[in-house]
Amino acid sequence: MAVSVPGYSPSFKRPPEVVRLRRKRSRDHGTAVSSALPEPALRRAALAAGLPLRPFPTAGGRGGATTTIARRNPFARLDNRPRVADEAPEEPLRGPQGVPGPLLDSNGENNLLWEEASHERTVTELSQSQQVTLSESDTWSSDGTELPVDWSIKTRLLFTSSQPFSWAEHLKAQEEAQGLVQHCRATEVTLPQSIQDPKLSTVLRCAFQQTLVYWLHPAFSWLPLFPRIGADRKMAAKTSPWSTDESLQHALMSDWSVSFTSLYNLLKTKLCPYFYVCSYQFTVLFRAAGLAGSSVITALITPTTRGLREAMKNEGIEFSLPLLEESGHKEKVREPSLESEEEQAVSDEDEEESFSWLEEIGVQDQIKKPDLISVKLRKEKHEVQMDHRPESVVLVKGLNTFKLLNFLINCKSLVATSGAQAGLPPTLLSPVAFRGASMQMLKARSINVKTQALFGYRDKFSLEITGPVMPHALHSVAMLLRSSQRGSFSAGLYAHEPTAVFNVGLPLDKELDRKGAHKDLANCGLHPKTLEQLSQMPVLGKSSLRNVEMSDYIVNWRS
Repeated sequence: MAVSVPGYSPSFKRPPEVVRLRRKRSRDHGTAVSSALPEPALRRAALAAGLPLRPFPTAGGRGGATTTIARRNPFARLDNRPRVADEAPEEPLRGPQGVPGPLLDSNGENNLLWEEASHERTVTELSQSQQVTLSESDTWSSDGTELPVDWSIKTRLLFTSSQPFSWAEHLKAQEEAQGLVQHCRATEVTLPQSIQDPKLSTVLRCAFQQTLVYWLHPAFSWLPLFPRIGADRKMAAKTSPWSTDESLQHALMSDWSVSFTSLYNLLKTKLCPYFYVCSYQFTVLFRAAGLAGSSVITALITPTTRGLREAMKNEGIEFSLPLLEESGHKEKVREPSLESEEEQAVSDEDEEESFSWLEEIGVQDQIKKPDLISVKLRKEKHEVQMDHRPESVVLVKGLNTFKLLNFLINCKSLVATSGAQAGLPPTLLSPVAFRGASMQMLKARSINVKTQALFGYRDKFSLEITGPVMPHALHSVAMLLRSSQRGSFSAGLYAHEPTAVFNVGLPLDKELDRKGAHKDLANCGLHPKTLEQLSQMPVLGKSSLRNVEMSDYIVNWRS
């Protein structure tokens, strides 16, 4: 016989005071309650009658030792992707007292979906799960007296030193002319380890002028032509008469093709060490045989898209994805053969037959079948997801670089058809002269400031260089400052981020004969020490040099 309790409703149609007390929370979150709240009379009567009741919450559920189960925030991960095993676990939820709480959904409705999707591994997750290499760390590294090779294009260099940089400004007319002649004649300049009075050293000032020269095509004094990726806002207010004149666009593209072919011929004959092709969508780095540890001509393209890679494949250009090969996911694209076409046709027939059972039961018109394009895109989603990312960098080697040359000349998407860069050919950057090139100078200025020291103030000297600083210029400036600043200076390097992935290591087919490579590249216009550095294997990966510090002629760097 059940005992009736006044005010108690077993069916909870009219919840009594018990439910209202369960909703009650302690307003004082800072102090913990040592004892539980007194149970109401109705609850004591129900317990005495032996009725099953839920546990009564104590004050510790909000501010005490007892923790409540936290609901999963559905907006915590906007990408809504499952967690993989290689991904670093997130920090668990913690209660007010720092006690870890379970990161669970209160009803567990999403657990099954997460488990089923956990085996998928996208390119985004692949890049996040890669090991942190030396190039991606924030620790300082030392490589003796030389810097590692950095193939990214710098937009700004800022050097600071306790010695003045007054020698780098206000060059005389004779010194400026001598520096330009030394560059054109590829004169090798050797400086002593330390210069007592740099401001009076004509050799140093001429060598500095020689270092600042680079070659550009096309060249318009009112229009900045580097960087090109993301430069629409800077070019929006500039005059571009070729944007609506097709005859002028054709003339510009014709001159550009001649200059591009001239650069490749110089590269092939080892009279040009490397050059860059900078379009509004991607950047290409061509390197001569003997550089970056490769015995053949190489070309790196970044960033790329699936459409660009498909177009290159259709033109018969063999290429590879070096970053995916490093992570163990080898993917090499070759010219499609008859066998691959037959396999594709067989797969299409299989997909059509997989839906034939719908016709047998007579519901083929009621169920919408996925079209072949959707099925193909779903299969190739990994390739699409890595578009515009560093992982999409493409490597072309050997004779395929000549095919790439013809492909770029005839590629209609190489030039923008609308926007601020409409009708403007890509920018060609080179350390040596070529047909149709314009000689340009990096901008340099020295600044003297006073910084607060322990006792009063002390002088701080800085040298800023802006413009497209290519790898040879960075190494040459560092060699000059080694002598002028007596082996003590620091530098902040600012790279054009899309070009940082040019430091990726290349798979080598055979070991490079460095002595023979240096002998073949002796007439390429670079200093022998700079050439020796550029022939080294890249070690920075997807990063670039960010900070350099030299003390007592010992170099420390961070990327």
